[in-house]
Amino acid sequence: MTRAIRVRAFFALAVLALSLYITLSVPVRLGLDLRGGTQIVLETRDSPTAKADSEATDRTLEVLRHRIDALGVAEPSIARSGDNRIIVELPGIQDPREAADVLGRTAQLAFHPVLGTADAGEASRRPLPKKPAELVLPDESGQPVRLGPSALTGADVDSAEARIDQQSGVGWYVGVDFKGAGGDAWARLTGEAACRPAGDPARRVAIVLDDKVISSPQVNSSVACRTGIDGGSTQITGSFSRDEARELGLLINGGALPVPVETVEQRTVGPTLGASAIEASARAAVIGTALTSLFIIAVYRLLGALAAVALACYGVISYAALAALGATLTLPGLAGFVLAIGMAVDANVLVFERAREEYAARQSKGLRAALTAGFRNAFSAIADSNITTLIAAGLLFFLASGPVRGFGVTLGIGVLASMLSALVITRVLADYAVARRSVRRRPRLTGIADTGKVRDWLVRRNPDLMRRRRTWLAASAAALVLATSGIALRGLDFGVEFTGGRLMEYATSAPVDADRARDALADAGLPRAVVQTSGDDDLSVRTDQLSNAEAAKVDKTIGDLAGGADKIRDELIGPSLGDELRRGALIALASALAAQLLYLAVRFRWTFGTSAVAAMAHDALILVGVFAWLGKPIDGVFLAALLTVIGYSVNDSVVVFDRIRELSAGDRRTPFARLANTAILQTLPRTVNTGMGAVFILCALTLLGGDSLTDFALALLIGIVVGTYSSMFTAAPLAIELQAHSTNPPPSTTPRSATRGAAVI
Repeated sequence: MTRAIRVRAFFALAVLALSLYITLSVPVRLGLDLRGGTQIVLETRDSPTAKADSEATDRTLEVLRHRIDALGVAEPSIARSGDNRIIVELPGIQDPREAADVLGRTAQLAFHPVLGTADAGEASRRPLPKKPAELVLPDESGQPVRLGPSALTGADVDSAEARIDQQSGVGWYVGVDFKGAGGDAWARLTGEAACRPAGDPARRVAIVLDDKVISSPQVNSSVACRTGIDGGSTQITGSFSRDEARELGLLINGGALPVPVETVEQRTVGPTLGASAIEASARAAVIGTALTSLFIIAVYRLLGALAAVALACYGVISYAALAALGATLTLPGLAGFVLAIGMAVDANVLVFERAREEYAARQSKGLRAALTAGFRNAFSAIADSNITTLIAAGLLFFLASGPVRGFGVTLGIGVLASMLSALVITRVLADYAVARRSVRRRPRLTGIADTGKVRDWLVRRNPDLMRRRRTWLAASAAALVLATSGIALRGLDFGVEFTGGRLMEYATSAPVDADRARDALADAGLPRAVVQTSGDDDLSVRTDQLSNAEAAKVDKTIGDLAGGADKIRDELIGPSLGDELRRGALIALASALAAQLLYLAVRFRWTFGTSAVAAMAHDALILVGVFAWLGKPIDGVFLAALLTVIGYSVNDSVVVFDRIRELSAGDRRTPFARLANTAILQTLPRTVNTGMGAVFILCALTLLGGDSLTDFALALLIGIVVGTYSSMFTAAPLAIELQAHSTNPPPSTTPRSATRGAAVI
């Protein structure tokens, strides 16, 4: 065993040992779409007296953190996003109304003296922007009262807590502790009020939140005039129930937000939906991986079996990387985790096919030399194709949000883990296997000595596919026109993420007719609600912007109609966020195409880069057009699938172009079209075998992944079929046409692998 093999083996064992330790000791953090709960995205806004800058957002986050802690939610999460957004995750909260009411209030908390009652005409007056000397507001009973200037604000409150005192008969009350000068200010405020006779409205103190009186307790008769309630603490009583005292305590305890906040996004996922998604994805992963492993074992025999072992190692490494980085595993991320298995197969197939070519060309040098040359010659294509996929993953991470961003993280980790699996673990296992004397005596057992049925057929027929390159380009153009006509005629069904609005999904106790549900919602005041059914007991309602109170009315209407219904998903997207997400999607797509073009132009030539990007655009437009014809939603998950298809498409094109570059380096006399045709024929076995490996995974996701993953897997299936076609019959013919009209000679860059001699069929 050479020193290089020993180093690789030691490195592989170290990585696997560390990955196993992390897998067994560090749990992966699940997103709310997998464990159930509510996510609320708040956006700070400018107020007449304060600007929503970065500092104000930080102070707002701290105030909200205190409120969330007071809610008593297990493992809550609050984090800042950008300059003026705050993301709050509340696991287990299925009714977001309470959380949204508490978190979403501006909470400009103040304590005012009550000057007296007001008439109905005065009640229409609103406070002026700059600290008016007097304002008129309705109290908690609806009676308009006149209030004096605020004596304290929420910043003077140290803590507020709901407590119970059953011995004195008070029951539930709210204990408030003040800090700093707040205690003295409270004593002065209550001392002035105590000078008024019992029953006089002016003996009350108004607690005002967002220009709304949330409580106006009367100062107890035992409090002396001009003395007030000292000691820095007080009790607010009033025949509160437990929930009423708790809510008042939460509002007071939260303090004052420095600027107003607005809910721009709200997502609620039922725990049953998350559990079923995990179960369905795990089942699809096991079955898809098993089928893929059986396929590569059937094709590559012993080396295929070793690649299957490396796939299992890939799964452990990917999971450990997610856990170690503290990444959140979302539903699209789970799909990306499964999908990356197919990408890991791609690298193995590239190596094995190159090893087959080397063995067929130089059998006298043996299995070990062929395998070494296979790894060396395949490295360029593996690196280029994986880097382009990493570009797509990076764009998803930086330009997308929410679950789709999680998909970008998982996809990026999967790409790196797949390269480690193929280039290190598979190589260690394969090197060890081909070094055995028993294996060398039976070379066909390895799968390298057998050229394969696809390659044998190509050798016999040697078809000139590029002779009709303009016919292929015309067919691609026709497919593109047919697909894009669906966009023009049917339009795109943008999801709530891109349009704004509210989407609620229910699992009903009994089947509900969509027309009946539509009529019932119209009677409830929602005539524009869009109702769709899927399966026997699934129903979705899509509307414009709805408050949580209006959403509760939808819940009741559907529940009454179906005799019971469980809400499994609730998404609220503000119109401004919808516009932003739509712009972000377009920027992500444009950036993906531009980044791919730039990379390929640097790595190859502008003719290759232009051809590959044109093929990518062709694949993307066809996929969007097919979804338009099918009436499928264009949402964030579809965006993740679309960018993944772009990565797959460029992978296939890169493999073909890499082979063209290699052939042209050793043969400058053969016409470029003939070289391109040879490159396609030589890489076709890899394309077929890689595509089959990915198809097994995606078919398992489509059939077994549940409703949440069906559209995602369907988009990728369509994309792989179209991408496989376009790499051979769109990108290559277009490169030939561009090369023919270019004044530059064919590419002559010589990769390291080409210096060893061009591979042949």
